[in-house]
Amino acid sequence: MSKRVCQIIKLKPAAEAEYKEIHAAVWPGVLAALERAHITDYSIHHYPPLQLLIATFKYTGSDYEGDMKKVGDDLETQRWWKVTDGMQESFIEGAEGSGRDVPWWTEVEEVFRFKGKA
Repeated sequence: MSKRVCQIIKLKPAAEAEYKEIHAAVWPGVLAALERAHITDYSIHHYPPLQLLIATFKYTGSDYEGDMKKVGDDLETQRWWKVTDGMQESFIEGAEGSGRDVPWWTEVEEVFRFKGKA
């Protein structure tokens, strides 16, 4: 059974151009780690008036927590997060960065979904 996830975080205004530039060419190792963790259809949207980044993805595996831990253990992903975390501000009190005990991105509740005809 698949799961859809939506997360938000604040983008520091001074980092907007750099954030978009780095995401125009995401490192292949980072994408491979996501793929190994059964993550598909991943996108990040930017809403400048609130400096908001909105990420959505579909998880198609059977062990979400385990697969997310594998992503966090990936060395290339850890290096990526060292770059991107500095461009962001978490909404979660006590968050210190991606891959730590306290989540960096905030998961938001889905309140509506229309699948339409497949």
